[in-house]
Amino acid sequence: MKHIFKQGSDLSAPVLVLFHGTGGTETDLLPIARMVSPGSSVLSLRGNVLENGMPRFFRRLEEGVFDEVDLVFRTEEIKDFLDDAAVQYGFDRENLIAIGYSNGANMAGSLLFHHPGVLRGALLHHPMVPRRGIQLPDLTGLKVFIGAGTNDPICPAEETNELAGLLSDAGADVDIHWERFGHQLTSSELEAAVDWFKLTYID
Repeated sequence: MKHIFKQGSDLSAPVLVLFHGTGGTETDLLPIARMVSPGSSVLSLRGNVLENGMPRFFRRLEEGVFDEVDLVFRTEEIKDFLDDAAVQYGFDRENLIAIGYSNGANMAGSLLFHHPGVLRGALLHHPMVPRRGIQLPDLTGLKVFIGAGTNDPICPAEETNELAGLLSDAGADVDIHWERFGHQLTSSELEAAVDWFKLTYID
């Protein structure tokens, strides 16, 4: 899997795992990682799936309709990659926090849905519900930030609230930050994510 690993200056800080949106690359979210936790090591991934030449983390059948078979396969693929990367780069496998946007947030969410303990926490920007009708693992102790737009045409407010409810029912501590915008990632949303991270993991 194409990726970037940057060793941080603070080895006790959480390792940030970055998941870009559709059409992005492993460099897209690096500035956000520096904002969120400047001392953290960073592992930034590029999705293995191409849609009309645009990298994604899993296939979809159409807008908003996921290929669940491929989603499960790619989720397992990334979980295994994280296990291997922890050995290769020598970071703490139990101290990973995901930052994902759009398709990348959906992949990070799928990791939470399928693998307890795979992540310590997650900052999910404009995610959807990755799968329905499955039993989620025990997510007690997991911290999740969700950034959402009240006018998001791709991820409506009902979807955001459904995802938050599913995670909360499984034991996760979920905070939603609402913006009065669409699917774009705004500076005020990023500022809220940075504040949440500092309050949750530093203060």
